Amino acid sequence: MIFYTYIPTPIGRILYARKDKLPYRVLLPSGGRDPSPDPSWKADEETTGPKAAELAAYFKGETKTISCTGLPEGTPFQQRIWNATLQIPYGRTVSYEDVARAAGNPKACRAAGAALGANPLPVIIPCHRVIAKSGSLGGFSSGLEIKSYLIHLEQYHSNPASFSSSSHSFR
Repeated sequence: MIFYTYIPTPIGRILYARKDKLPYRVLLPSGGRDPSPDPSWKADEETTGPKAAELAAYFKGETKTISCTGLPEGTPFQQRIWNATLQIPYGRTVSYEDVARAAGNPKACRAAGAALGANPLPVIIPCHRVIAKSGSLGGFSSGLEIKSYLIHLEQYHSNPASFSSSSHSFR
């Protein structure tokens, strides 16, 4: 059985789902709309609460890490990419090439991007920290505005005194 709950955040409500006590999905809002659970999933705030609390604390800047006890199902390459992405420090960004290199295949930049696009646990597996080598944001399944917000949120909470940008609010 898959259980889910909604978590209010500055980017809108995100949906966190777990299966067999492990994170299963993190669905971010897209196009200004809340994500929808699969009809077979069951709402359950009690058993999803600990991870939901971690995610809420992340958005408040109260925690810089969200525990990830196991990688989601995926191909061996996807899992290497997701594992490499987990190693990116909070508040930092790296290129798709850096992630591909860390996963053992430096020429697989596009494949790394595809693996990150298939990441079922954004924020927990922080794919938003991966950008193009040129410094542009690249892509993000929930849109570049949310990716930019997450990057700036982490940069701010990493060193608020040196954060010199104007407004980085989502809404």
